[in-house]
Amino acid sequence: MNKKSNQTNAYDAIVVGTGISGGWAAKELCENGLKTLVLERGRMIKHIEDYPTAHMDPWDFPNGGAPSRDTKIRKSKQHRTGYAVNQEHGHFFVDDLIHPYNEDKRFDWIRGYHVGGRSITWGRQSYRLSDIDFEANKKEGIAVDWPVRYKDIAPWYDKVEEFIGVSGENLGLKQLPDGKFLKPMNLNCVEEKLKAKISENFNDGRLLTIGRTANLSEGTKPGFGRSSCQYRSRCSRGCPYGAYFSSVSSTLPVAEATGNMTLRPNSIVHEIIYDDNTKKATGVKVIDSETKEVLEFTAKVIFLCASAIASASILLQSKSERFPNGLGNDSGELGHNIMDHHFHVGASAKADGFSDKINKGRRPNGIYIPRFRNLGGRTNVKEFKRGYGYQGGASRSKTSELVAELKYGTELKEAILKPGEWRINLLAFGEVLPNHNNKMYLDYKKLDQWGLPTVTFDAAFGENEWAMRKDMQEQAVKMLEAAGFSDVKGYDNPEGQALGLGIHEMGTARMGRNPKTSVLNQYNQVHACKNVYVTDGAFMTSAGCQNPSLTYMAFTARAANHAAQEIKKNNF
Repeated sequence: MNKKSNQTNAYDAIVVGTGISGGWAAKELCENGLKTLVLERGRMIKHIEDYPTAHMDPWDFPNGGAPSRDTKIRKSKQHRTGYAVNQEHGHFFVDDLIHPYNEDKRFDWIRGYHVGGRSITWGRQSYRLSDIDFEANKKEGIAVDWPVRYKDIAPWYDKVEEFIGVSGENLGLKQLPDGKFLKPMNLNCVEEKLKAKISENFNDGRLLTIGRTANLSEGTKPGFGRSSCQYRSRCSRGCPYGAYFSSVSSTLPVAEATGNMTLRPNSIVHEIIYDDNTKKATGVKVIDSETKEVLEFTAKVIFLCASAIASASILLQSKSERFPNGLGNDSGELGHNIMDHHFHVGASAKADGFSDKINKGRRPNGIYIPRFRNLGGRTNVKEFKRGYGYQGGASRSKTSELVAELKYGTELKEAILKPGEWRINLLAFGEVLPNHNNKMYLDYKKLDQWGLPTVTFDAAFGENEWAMRKDMQEQAVKMLEAAGFSDVKGYDNPEGQALGLGIHEMGTARMGRNPKTSVLNQYNQVHACKNVYVTDGAFMTSAGCQNPSLTYMAFTARAANHAAQEIKKNNF
């Protein structure tokens, strides 16, 4: 490998990663006047131009869209999810042979290495954490206490929601704080019935609402010509209209417009350079993924936004005399406390009596039933701690879509005119407790093609998660039965469950009040190296049961503005 470094590689700030968190760090730092280098290990993706399947119909895909044998081989681990190999968006997920990892216990690590990261393919569900979440660890004596409370983050939730555009309904719930929302999308007739029946039959505060999703239900937002949703429900292919939030259509264009951003794809950051004399980080070491050239870039402040596992990996590789076990790893918690959400449990049913009703459009959003367990009083249960929420929805398919033989031949025309049955599904998402024993570590005997150590996972669900799943299924069945639906069937697939499958991996560099038990402080700074911030899922101290991306963005915006002020004060 060749090595090259010179003074032209100096910046005010370096951001590692271009996804949900990296885009926000870039935007906030650049808008604060900092010359910012944004590094992405994967290829360049340009908004609209690089969405090859955005306008394709089902018949445009070879083999009906089914993954090829070669794809299944090259993505053997990601194929377990049934998601990352789909021809509609499979090109946005990595090749397992080029990017290997190891498993002491099964872990479904779903990755997108390109500019924009998983912000292009995310599910867009956007929910705030509450003080119930921020205070839970302390009250229950689990892991460590969050060093922040809801009031510290609320203004940043406001800022993020108003910028990205989140449609939804304010409910006045203590466990799910209200936000700055665009008009909510509509429930369909079957979902309206379930909503009414839940309200009639349950007195523990549970309710049904439309999902809070980062799709523009009205108007426009800053970025690359972002306009309102077209109800195509092809979001994971990349939206040519910019109707949902992604960093490539929103935060990165805004950062670029300042004239302060330098974006460099194909740049694998593998180490943060630490100066033992100044006790600060001075820059990063990078391998060009195409040429294998080694470069160094310097900056006053560094933001790790590479994803929870990748950021922890970079910190673990950043060894020095001061940090022999990885930068900021005085506590020994770096790489530990991996969390996710567990799901693939719930119930489904058939909804009779709506044969005269059909859907119009493809709403890119579902329903949400917020957490209703362990909130106090009659909501408390003894079997498990914390709680879960439900996502899902009702739809009516055409018979020709349910029966393969009707997609062709003389019966096709008639079948197209006959809508199929209405069905509804409730899919639970449950909280995973932090556990020091759930960890990742680096294997220096198994190197990738760039000579870097590979990640090994040793993490699994605990007793609390398994105990919760019984209630997740039972309550879904009860709600569907209370609505009068038929053919109600509960389901659970424990064999198909593993951490990572929820694509909400987090916790590997947790925040905390005490440097002896945590990696980061209340502003996402490494305790012992204050000019390094970690603002992706790695910082999470507990998981909640809500989708976490909105929280990543709020903490990132807060941390970036804190860093900008520290630079202005000459503290870095």
